[in-house]
Amino acid sequence: MTMLFIMGVLLVFTALVLVSSAIRNAAPSTGVARSIELIEAMTSAPSELTQDLDKSFGERVLLPLQNRFTGLGRRLSGADSAERIRHKLDLAGNPPGWTVDRVMSGKVVGAMAGLVGGVLFSFMLGGPLTKVIVVAGVTLAGFFSPTFYLYQRAYDRSARLLRELPDAIDLLTISVESGLGFDAALQQVAHNTEGPLADEFSRVLREMQIGSSRSESLRALADRTNVGELRSFVGSMVQADAFGIPIANVLRVQSSEMRVKRRQRAEEKAQQVPVKMTIPLIFCILPSLFIVIMGPAVLQVMDSFSGL
Repeated sequence: MTMLFIMGVLLVFTALVLVSSAIRNAAPSTGVARSIELIEAMTSAPSELTQDLDKSFGERVLLPLQNRFTGLGRRLSGADSAERIRHKLDLAGNPPGWTVDRVMSGKVVGAMAGLVGGVLFSFMLGGPLTKVIVVAGVTLAGFFSPTFYLYQRAYDRSARLLRELPDAIDLLTISVESGLGFDAALQQVAHNTEGPLADEFSRVLREMQIGSSRSESLRALADRTNVGELRSFVGSMVQADAFGIPIANVLRVQSSEMRVKRRQRAEEKAQQVPVKMTIPLIFCILPSLFIVIMGPAVLQVMDSFSGL
C-alpha cells in the first residue's frame, strides 16, 4: 500500500509538471520576457517595417493632423482659395514658415480656438442671443485671423516699398550713368541697401540667372506687389527694354517723377493733420481746457450761492 501511495503521488506530481509546462508554452509571454521578445523582434525586423516607428512625434501625429486641417480649410475657403492665399503671401513677402497649406490649417485651428474661447467667454454674459453672437463673432475672427495677419504684413511691406523706392531709383540712376549696365546697377542696389525692395531686386537677379528674361523677371516683380509707383517703374523698364530706349534716360525721368510724387505725398499728409487732430481736440483737449478755465469761476459761483 505504501508503494502504491508513493507511486500515485509521483504520477500526480508528474502530471502537474507536464500541464504547467504546456500552459506556459501555449500562453503569451508577459512581463520582462515579453519586453525582451519585443526588443528582439524590433532589432531583428527589417528597416521597411520599423521606419514608421523611427519618425518623430511631429511626423507621426502633427503632420497628419495638419493635413486634415488643410483639407477642411480648403473645403471651407473655396476652390480658388489657394491662388488667392499664394498671392497674399507674395504681397506679404512670403514670411518664413508660411505656406498655403499652413494658412489653410491655421484657419481651421483659429476657428476651433475661437469657438472654445467664445464659449468660455459667453458664460460671463447674459442672454442666449448675446452668447450666440459672441461665439459666432469670435469663431469667425479666429478663422480669418491668418488672413488679417497677411493683410497687415502686406500693408506694412507696401508702405516700406513706397518709402524706399525713390532712393533706390536714384541709386540706380547714378550707377547706370557712371557706366554700369542695368543688371549690375540692380545688383549694386540689392547689395548696398536693406529692406523688402532690396530683397525683391535680389529675387529678380536670381530669376534672370536661372534663365528668365529681364522682362519676365520684372513683370513677376510687378505681380508680387500692389504699389502703383513700382508697377509704373517696371512698366517703363519693360518698354525701354522692348523698344531699345536708353535705360539712363528712362531712369532719370523715373527718378524725377518719384521725387515729385514723394513731395506730393508729404504735402498730402501735411494737409491731413488738421482733420486728424479734430477728434482728439474736441474730445480730449477742449474738455481739459474748459475744466481749467471755467473750474475756478464755477467754484466761486457755488460759494456765492451757498453763502446766500
